[in-house]
Amino acid sequence: MIFDWLIAKWQVLASLLPVMLEGLWVTFEISMIAIVCGSLLGFVLGVVRTLDYRIATALIGLYLHIFRGSPYLVQLYIIYFVLPATGVEWLQFDSFTAAIVSLSLYTSSYVTEIVAASIDAVPRGQEEAARSCGMSKSQALRHVVLPQAVRMTVPPMASVYVVVIKSTAILSVIGIAELTRQGEIAILRMPGDLMFIYCVIAGMYFVYCYPVLRFSRWAEKRIGSATGVRVDTD
Repeated sequence: MIFDWLIAKWQVLASLLPVMLEGLWVTFEISMIAIVCGSLLGFVLGVVRTLDYRIATALIGLYLHIFRGSPYLVQLYIIYFVLPATGVEWLQFDSFTAAIVSLSLYTSSYVTEIVAASIDAVPRGQEEAARSCGMSKSQALRHVVLPQAVRMTVPPMASVYVVVIKSTAILSVIGIAELTRQGEIAILRMPGDLMFIYCVIAGMYFVYCYPVLRFSRWAEKRIGSATGVRVDTD
């Protein structure tokens, strides 16, 4: 009886695997692009936020409140449905572009806080010592402060990347054929295997996220314990 069940599930898995792997690739592609773009934008915003530019700091603070204080699903709907309705040509996003833009902005809001917190965690004496050696403020930031701050960003950044990867599941609502969407399509063809298909989806997300989680824990032990930098990603 159990053997027959295993054979049946193996046959279901064999038929699912090609489309599920295709969906996993789309998930990987979107999440990697968003992570790179969001990290670059967040790094720049994080550095600017620590400088003495009141207007820029206030605008970045507003940006963070908007993107960290609202659900990602709402942000996705606004970028995909609301912005194109404005009639502005460069805001006419297709689903793939909307996914990249929304997820990149969402990622950058967390990266900005991590980078700013890491820079602030570097002892002020480091910059003062660099300035006393004849460095300008920008040179001290670039050669002394940022190298130390970047090390501190590693543990919390890895946790944010896991959140970003899992957030790609929401993209199915705008028709992106990522992993969750492919699973939903498979359920329509095989409704009797609903639980099994969702287990396959969960398993594939786990396989994707697990290396990042392991790296995060390793980085926490090697780097994070000496920094004390923490950023809430809930």
